Amino acid sequence: MARVVVDVMLKPEILDPQGQAVQRALPRLGFEGIADVRQGKRFELEVAGPVDDAALARIHEMAETFLANTVIEDFVVKVEEPK
Repeated sequence: MARVVVDVMLKPEILDPQGQAVQRALPRLGFEGIADVRQGKRFELEVAGPVDDAALARIHEMAETFLANTVIEDFVVKVEEPK
């Protein structure tokens, strides 16, 4: 089985209140020097069968229509190498 990862992040121009809350909390917890924090989502898909161009196209379609809100989010699809 192969693993395909879909990382979803808010577009840069969209405010990220959760990321801002984390950024404000870090200095209080002793973590200095972090200029910005953006929070996103990661989906790990275990794919039965080969991850060929057709499978990647289908996963891209899934990400575009179901996993990400493309009005406010960008996403990246990548095949993860087995460990």
